[in-house]
Amino acid sequence: MAEVPFVSFTPMQSEIDTELRAAFDGVLSDQHYIGGDKVAEFNKAFADYCGTKFTIGCGNGLDALVLILRAYGIGPGDEVILPAHTFIATALAVSQVGAIPVLVDVEKDSFNIDPELVEAAITERTRAIIAVHLYGRLANMERLLQIAQKHNLYLIEDAAQAHGASKNGIRAGSFGDAAAFSFYPGKNLGALGDGGAITTNDPELARRVTALGNYGSEVKYDHQFRGVNSRLDSLQAALLSVKLPHLDKWNANRREIAKRYCEGITNPAVTLPQIAENGESVWHLFAITTDDRDGLLAHLNRNGVHASIHYPKPVHLQTAYIDELGNCSYPVSEAIAATEISLPLYYGMSDAEINQVIAAVNSW
Repeated sequence: MAEVPFVSFTPMQSEIDTELRAAFDGVLSDQHYIGGDKVAEFNKAFADYCGTKFTIGCGNGLDALVLILRAYGIGPGDEVILPAHTFIATALAVSQVGAIPVLVDVEKDSFNIDPELVEAAITERTRAIIAVHLYGRLANMERLLQIAQKHNLYLIEDAAQAHGASKNGIRAGSFGDAAAFSFYPGKNLGALGDGGAITTNDPELARRVTALGNYGSEVKYDHQFRGVNSRLDSLQAALLSVKLPHLDKWNANRREIAKRYCEGITNPAVTLPQIAENGESVWHLFAITTDDRDGLLAHLNRNGVHASIHYPKPVHLQTAYIDELGNCSYPVSEAIAATEISLPLYYGMSDAEINQVIAAVNSW
């Protein structure tokens, strides 16, 4: 029986192997491994792609969120609202700056933060809202922008799973005051190692996050801030610059696979994700739900389909947060955590692989 991996980089990287190797050789020959032209070129290209004035590369997606919060002066005593159903990095960033993570539940259909619950959670200590574009689908940014402006709050996008997602021609990373991206290898735009970036139209924020990620320094050996070391390596920037022109094609292929899943999977015991009517998801993950997750996972495995779970435990029930946040209940987030399965979906899946996944789900 053929095996369908949860993810494979082979189809993607085989198409650009020569370009990737040339980029590596260029950095090796240039001998400029931190900063320099390769990082500047990628920063400009990614800002142009997202439709923002600035991109600032950094070490990873978590650092991107932390740098944004620090640059806005958010710290002890401040509250930041975020969804209960997200990867823990969203909450960790708030904790790292000493602020208080305030969780709200998510929408049942989109799995994204529920704007109406956001407004109900705002207090006099609230400084920011973090909107996570989960699984590649945009959060309801129009409503969240209204709420943020009404209450004079920063609106930060956690766009770690949403490279290229758009609505009405506006791309993730350009809706809010600032956005954080991850270039972890499995992302839609992934490096060959760790990496991250901040996008913004705010020149002062761009200046501050650049300095904060460079030991708090704008000029060598002159440190304005108590910063950290979080910079995008020149090698990763060069490799990302090779990949970026292909991103729209890769995302289009993901949308086609998602469409085939939605049309082909007919098992009534499985709930499929909704295709947003007015938004363009990039399908970082194809998340289904079922009441008997263990049973379906075992069946998929027997049929050669390797699936995953995102995420099996919500933030407030993680050991790291249960003492602080575990006294609250977020029913939708808890239900997703108990029933979600991510099916294989990656650029270059063959027809046979797609059909094998569909048949495996339907035969359960």
